[in-house]
Amino acid sequence: KFRTFKSNVDTDELKWHFDKQDREVTILESNGWEFQMDNELPKKLEGKIFVPKETYHRVIKGNGNLVVRITKLNI
Repeated sequence: KFRTFKSNVDTDELKWHFDKQDREVTILESNGWEFQMDNELPKKLEGKIFVPKETYHRVIKGNGNLVVRITKLNI
């Protein structure tokens, strides 16, 4: 699944949440966007990120659009 967050995205869409499955997120386009997992400092969005199921996380808005590919993992 591909997902695009536009530069004018409402910050309500970027709230803390968790998913019911493990996910691998591949960053395709990012300019200053960050990713934060529960009890961790924000990190620059680049490369690939593994997001364990039922772990709170959020995206922090940068400049321009954020484009990612999300793969649900059956682990």
